Amino acid sequence: MLKIVAPVWIMLGTTLAGIAVMTVLSVPSLAVHDREYIPYAALAGFIVAIPIAFAVAKRMRDAFAR
Repeated sequence: MLKIVAPVWIMLGTTLAGIAVMTVLSVPSLAVHDREYIPYAALAGFIVAIPIAFAVAKRMRDAFAR
């Protein structure tokens, strides 16, 4: 299953990290300290993507097993 999870996690992690970074940059109160918050936002995006990648991989495995 890790053969499916790894590529899904890479794609989801990049997407969610980008969304989190864009959120930091677009909220004025967060953009003031952007150099401090951007690494945390990107890391949070990659961490949040882990359980989502497992769920997506499980659904993909179940769909192709039929």
